[in-house]
Amino acid sequence: MQKAVNAMDDKLGHLQERRSRTIAGGGEKRIEDQRKKGKLTARERLIRLMDEDSFVEIGTFVQTGLEDASSLDYPNPGEGVVTGYGTVGGRRIYVYAQDFTVAGGSLSEVHAAKICRILDLASQNGIPVIGLNDSGGARIQEGVYALNGYGSIFYRNTLCSGVIPQLSVIMGPCAGGAVYSPAITDFIFMVSGIGNMFITGPQVIKAVTGEEVSAEELGGAATHNQTSGVAHFFAENEEECFIQIRSLLSYLPSNNVDDPPRAEPREPELDQEELVSLMPDNPNRSYDVREIIKRVVDGSELMEVHQGYAQNAVVGFARINGRPVGIIANQPQFKAGCLDVNSSDKIARFVRFCDSFNLPLITLVDVPGYLPGVEQEWGGVIRHGAKVLYAYAEATVPQISIVLRKAYGGAYIAMNSRSLGADLCLAWPTAEIAVMGPEGAVNIVNRRELEAADDKEQKRQELVQQYREEYANPYIAAARGWIDEVIDPRQTRAYLIRGLEMVENKREQRLMRKHGNIPL
Repeated sequence: MQKAVNAMDDKLGHLQERRSRTIAGGGEKRIEDQRKKGKLTARERLIRLMDEDSFVEIGTFVQTGLEDASSLDYPNPGEGVVTGYGTVGGRRIYVYAQDFTVAGGSLSEVHAAKICRILDLASQNGIPVIGLNDSGGARIQEGVYALNGYGSIFYRNTLCSGVIPQLSVIMGPCAGGAVYSPAITDFIFMVSGIGNMFITGPQVIKAVTGEEVSAEELGGAATHNQTSGVAHFFAENEEECFIQIRSLLSYLPSNNVDDPPRAEPREPELDQEELVSLMPDNPNRSYDVREIIKRVVDGSELMEVHQGYAQNAVVGFARINGRPVGIIANQPQFKAGCLDVNSSDKIARFVRFCDSFNLPLITLVDVPGYLPGVEQEWGGVIRHGAKVLYAYAEATVPQISIVLRKAYGGAYIAMNSRSLGADLCLAWPTAEIAVMGPEGAVNIVNRRELEAADDKEQKRQELVQQYREEYANPYIAAARGWIDEVIDPRQTRAYLIRGLEMVENKREQRLMRKHGNIPL
């Protein structure tokens, strides 16, 4: 009996030594190097992200070389990635965190297999997955084995798309083929100063094109949040990033068949009475549409997505009477709120995400049209603009649109008009719904009248006002049922609450098909 006890003690001691060896990662020197760069270790990140004592690691003892399976001295503990599950805000989450202290977090065949295991478990159980990326890329020594590992991850990312929320967090280098896994996922968070993404690094670019650029300029958090639109959220540090992740998850369901989590309703903190004074008297003056949103949504809180990118559109998550919703709005402060190539992509992708995960869509419309110009036409504004039309028409979740001011031409149709399938269409008294703006219409329709006038500018102003009153006022659309109700701006929140209640059990059957062909 004593021998058996001693044998078990030996085995438990060996188990503890192996676990300690794996937890130590690349060792104290490499951990210290990580900290000097302002970066936490993989396990420290998981502890900070997840609820206290909730993380459970799986795959702790995975390694490449079986010849060292019983040894305490093996080269790459955990194969450079920590995988497991736990809770965030009390909700189950699957996670993986690449460990840069072990072989630079490089992806081997086995490293990839650990990530694939997590993705499989997440999809089978209908649970969101979060990936913390900090890797030097493919393990060069493994050649095609590592490349096949990337392909296996991409395949699973694609199969999980629209089934479970997938979040990617860039907390170190992410280069070459490694960038495509985050690119397939739903949202990318980047930490300033330590996270970067690029297909080819600064050295390769300099060798091939002669261009000199730093890693931060080429693929840092600011670049991808403001210029490329690759990333959706910008954080100054890792702790801020974890707060953002927790906040985002609070709006999302665990999978595509669950409803988003409800919260206790809260009145807006900003005064709804001010909605009547926020709209400028001059229809060509700008204003910040966020000020309208914050006076309508619970707690005046909007979690904006792509905040620094394509700022002529605002998209984000909020709550109406405790119910999570997706908000889409034109932003008159930038490019007069016109739709262009980048804002069309931004809106279309957000609409499709919300539709995938049962989040009702609230659209605030103030759009003078598609942005004119040679650059836009050559950039494919027709194709990109069509994505907005497609995304709204494809969506089957409850959809409510409110025309705040301008709604002209094809852009009016694109911004969730009744003809695209909106369930409830409202308008403020300031709404103008027409084929084109009054100034442009008068120049075409009343050209001869203007030419004959003694005071052309005065005549133009008279005709523009006449056009607004006779052809663009919201009651014309309301008379045909394309606007359900013209409302007092101060009643906007009340109409949204009742409208969402009206369509909360919406069910819609579409023609059977494999999938549509969105104009990518």
